[in-house]
Amino acid sequence: MFDVTQNPISPRVDLRDMLRQSLIARGLACMERATQRRQAVVAAGQVDQYRETLRASVRSFYGELPVGTSGAPMDVTHVSSFDKRGYRLENVLFDSFPGWQVNATVYVPLDYSPPFPVVIIPVGHSGKQFDNYQLPAQFFARSGYMAVLFDPPGQSSEKRPGNDHFVDGVRAYLAGESSSRYFVADALRCIDYVQTRHDADVSRGVAMTGVSGGGTTTTLAGALDERIRVLGPSCCVSPLADLDITQCYAGCPETHMWRRYAEGVDEVDLLCALSPKPMLLMAGEFDEVFRIEDTRRLAGEVGAMYRAAQAEDRFRFFVDRAGHCYSLAQARQFVGFMDRWLCMDPNRSRPDLPDELFGLDPYDEIRCHPRTDVNMRTLTLDRARALAQTRERTPEHVRAAAAQVAGVGERRPADLRQSACALQAGVPFRVWTHHWQQLLLQLEENIDLPATYLYPAGVTSPSSAAILHFDDAGRNRHLYRQGILAEAVNFLDRDAQTAAVLSVDLRGWGDSSPAMYPYELAGWGSIDRTLAYMSNALGDPLMAMRVRDGLAALAILRARPEVDPARIVLSGCGLGGIIAMHVAAIDAQVSGVVTWDSLVSFMSLLESEHYTWPADVFMPNVLLHYDLPELAAAIPAPVYVCNPLDAAGNHLTVSQLDQLNADGSGVTYVAVPARGIVDNLRHLLRHLLGKAG
Repeated sequence: MFDVTQNPISPRVDLRDMLRQSLIARGLACMERATQRRQAVVAAGQVDQYRETLRASVRSFYGELPVGTSGAPMDVTHVSSFDKRGYRLENVLFDSFPGWQVNATVYVPLDYSPPFPVVIIPVGHSGKQFDNYQLPAQFFARSGYMAVLFDPPGQSSEKRPGNDHFVDGVRAYLAGESSSRYFVADALRCIDYVQTRHDADVSRGVAMTGVSGGGTTTTLAGALDERIRVLGPSCCVSPLADLDITQCYAGCPETHMWRRYAEGVDEVDLLCALSPKPMLLMAGEFDEVFRIEDTRRLAGEVGAMYRAAQAEDRFRFFVDRAGHCYSLAQARQFVGFMDRWLCMDPNRSRPDLPDELFGLDPYDEIRCHPRTDVNMRTLTLDRARALAQTRERTPEHVRAAAAQVAGVGERRPADLRQSACALQAGVPFRVWTHHWQQLLLQLEENIDLPATYLYPAGVTSPSSAAILHFDDAGRNRHLYRQGILAEAVNFLDRDAQTAAVLSVDLRGWGDSSPAMYPYELAGWGSIDRTLAYMSNALGDPLMAMRVRDGLAALAILRARPEVDPARIVLSGCGLGGIIAMHVAAIDAQVSGVVTWDSLVSFMSLLESEHYTWPADVFMPNVLLHYDLPELAAAIPAPVYVCNPLDAAGNHLTVSQLDQLNADGSGVTYVAVPARGIVDNLRHLLRHLLGKAG
């Protein structure tokens, strides 16, 4: 490349992979600390404290669940029943959360005398109509076990509307919850249900087994409830350092609970924490998702923990010559395991049941027709509305909460100015009324933020007003071809008072937009999901990182010799508007804020059935403290919100804008005609700059 003064500055890292590699490094560091803790426990043979620490972390993911003694009295609706060869199907409905129904199909043995030992079967990311679930349930029933099969939210199940794992599960972050609570609570509520049946023997607890997502539910439920005495997770585990972190498999939001990585709850640790409960870990040799070499290594570590707990005989690892499935071969293995550890009768008599005896029952015979008007979205919305009624709204509280959500903590803005970041600056290039300069903000060892700086020619003293701009579509979008920012600072106008503008690509935006990885070929995979889930599991959401990036950029701009630090306006569009509001609220010293085409509120993401925003917009815990209108009202400077968008990306109506303006917050919400957007925004920006001056 020719070395010209106006060319971009070469970064220290590959910008296309910078953000992802940073998250991978942080995730691996968490897993390394977890490994060292685990190895120390095994070496010392002191398992009890480790087990309690891990289980406490898992409990913290959920808070109180409406199950067991905390659950409502059982109100069971019997839907239908069908007698089959060797078992009877009984379809029932009962609530887990209020109005949220578990659609359980109970397989009752007909060739054995009650009471029957019980096995609970959470369905994975699928539906109970398929052979992965029906055939094992039939096998358990014909082996003398009452089997309770139920659907997860969404996917191919009866509980699809409002319960999409990926679309609706991520919404729970906003209200400080994990969507995993809906999977796990249903499984535990099934235990409540069988405890009401006279033909169920729960005197020694129950067993639980499932494949893929059902296996994940099994392990998490096992860490929460002592009534689960025997576990059989299948085709569901790999060290987080492999599949989720290094290989960047997006997975699901329900498996990426807030701070899971930070708490060191690796899949290995989750299974180890279940000791000394009897566990048959099953895997497919040809599993298309969980590589067998990774699962073998995990099984070796779990076995070592069981030995340290003096429970070596309670852990077995079975590798099935199959793919990602729950086969009848696995069902046979698990029946033998339950015979020994649930019935305490390893020599229990069982009939010879060849594969040919089993086939799928018609879907209509296992359907329960649960309610669909209550779902993950509506339950999260109810939670958010309850929070809105109780949270404190004083500007001081909201600004402090914004700092907390952004991970600024007790650091004051002045401290951030002192240690903003290193700066690499290109040679200024005169372009009409301004100088063009490329900057590179070096925030961390592996994070470089490209920036474009346009400042008035001939200004040497700190007298110039300035705009700091953030845009999720790239820093130069509104500079290009006399764009909004260029117009706002009077570029090309020799007779007008000119101003400076610093536009920064925050991490993951513009030139640092991440490149695609292989698992993002899947329909449920996407770059924004992968990075949002990883950062949330680290306890440091991507949007929080960007807020800190913005504060550092503000410190850089204030330090420029030609800029008056008391005359700085923040602007942002798209997700950049959310960042601008947070930076302005936390800093509390800027002269004004202008946003456009930005999200009007986090609550709108819950109120709408559909949304168009990326997964990283769902900032964990934010609605515990404030929503965007409250944040805007807490900024001690004029705030103009132009053309705000709802969850679906639509502009608000005039009546909706009037309602926002009527709250007396002092924030101005305006609709700007498309043809006059440049003139109107220039007027608003000039108004703020004029007031600042």
